[in-house]
Amino acid sequence: MITDPKSELTVFLQTVSVAVRQLKQQLQRDYERAYPQLRDIIHLIVDEEASRAWSLSLFPHLLLPDLVEAHIEKLNLEPARTAHGSVATPHRFSVAKNFEPAFGLCA
Repeated sequence: MITDPKSELTVFLQTVSVAVRQLKQQLQRDYERAYPQLRDIIHLIVDEEASRAWSLSLFPHLLLPDLVEAHIEKLNLEPARTAHGSVATPHRFSVAKNFEPAFGLCA
């Protein structure tokens, strides 16, 4: 099957745009819940960082939460508890495991 690269790119960008829009809404809700008195400022921060994320990557939804969190920390505020934070569990690098190779080399 021959596909049109332009249409694939369009679909990709639309998909990413939807993901960014949903993530922006979630971040805004999370931070507004944590800081209701800063609603307008939070809206500006999320919009600014979303623009910045788009300028840095074709995958802005991967950068946006960290960019917003860093901006919030610059204002000496604590990062909000976010629903998206539980998506990926951080690896426990401090726990060392000794794995044996699954195969051996014969001489």
